[in-house]
Amino acid sequence: MDFTFNQEQQQFADALRRWADKDYRFEARQAIMHSDSGVSDAAWATLTELGMTALPLPGEQGGFDGTAVDMLLVMQELGRALVIEPYFATVFGAQFLKLSGSHGDVLRQVADGGVKLACALGEAQSRHDLHDIATTATRSGDGFVLDGTKTVVIHGAQAAYLIVSARSSGEQRGTDGISLFLVPFDAPGVTVRDYRTIDGQRAATVTLVQVVLGSDALIGDAGNGWDVLDAATDYGVTLLCAEAVGAMDAIFAATLEYLKTRQQFGAPIGKFQALQHRMADMFIHLEQARSMAMLAAAKVDTAEPVERRRIVSAAKARVGQAATFVGQQAVQLHGGMGVTDELPAAHHFKRLTMIGLSLGDAGHHIERFIAQPGFLPSEHA
Repeated sequence: MDFTFNQEQQQFADALRRWADKDYRFEARQAIMHSDSGVSDAAWATLTELGMTALPLPGEQGGFDGTAVDMLLVMQELGRALVIEPYFATVFGAQFLKLSGSHGDVLRQVADGGVKLACALGEAQSRHDLHDIATTATRSGDGFVLDGTKTVVIHGAQAAYLIVSARSSGEQRGTDGISLFLVPFDAPGVTVRDYRTIDGQRAATVTLVQVVLGSDALIGDAGNGWDVLDAATDYGVTLLCAEAVGAMDAIFAATLEYLKTRQQFGAPIGKFQALQHRMADMFIHLEQARSMAMLAAAKVDTAEPVERRRIVSAAKARVGQAATFVGQQAVQLHGGMGVTDELPAAHHFKRLTMIGLSLGDAGHHIERFIAQPGFLPSEHA
């Protein structure tokens, strides 16, 4: 498989890196993080101007028909620069609308940067099982009434619309009976409590009390939302894997530079063989994670569901393991300053930790990988 990026893809990545190096340096990022909103309208406008909001969207909605491989480069640069704007939340949410073929008008507004999205999928009891849904969608005339609470909704308070999963029938942990809805942020009965997470992102607890929606709020068919939820989540996982690789690139480079300049016993500590071995181990983990992230990006758009689940879960598990190892080693090699707020590496480590827990940790995805048909020898008999 050829993983050589074409000129247009590289130009996108280069443009994003130039912007980050010039206008989204660590100090600027810290100021944005500590602001009341936690995001920057100017940064969002630049991402839109660069075409990043339009990149993954269909051409008929004003997008560029970008693939997951195109997005791989974008997410790597965002991870490298520790960008905390609601880009991932928006393109993740847009994937639900793309897969269902619905709400083209909203996708057009996403493409031109006028609308941000967020995905309200997790609940207090669900952990990584997104089919464990206690939020209810009760039929009311031609529409529905939603009740429930969604937790850790990334950039929920910064979104104009929420993608909400709810149960319209079936058992709480079943995959049948799941419906997906596009819910306006300001719909009566929607309450959003915004807070900052340990990695500088924004998240929210979203409470839905007697939220009345018309049938036009449905994403896809009522009760048949699992396939879209499953496929869109795999796309989101793929984006997170790419972002993690970018963050690992940055923290590895920073650690290497530190070992070259930090003096101990009259010599740079990078000359000590034990530390060279640790850097070599970090590099191996990073390159294995990069390979798996590339494989997931190459397959997530086109593979059959079983193959897609297997590849994406393998990638998330391996990237999660690598992120933990690379992040912990980088912090240790920096010494006490590795956990200080003033050091970018500390923030990369926090982001890697959060990515590892988002949309399923390594353990969850190993179990999912094993559960796919054809893994156990007995299934081949």
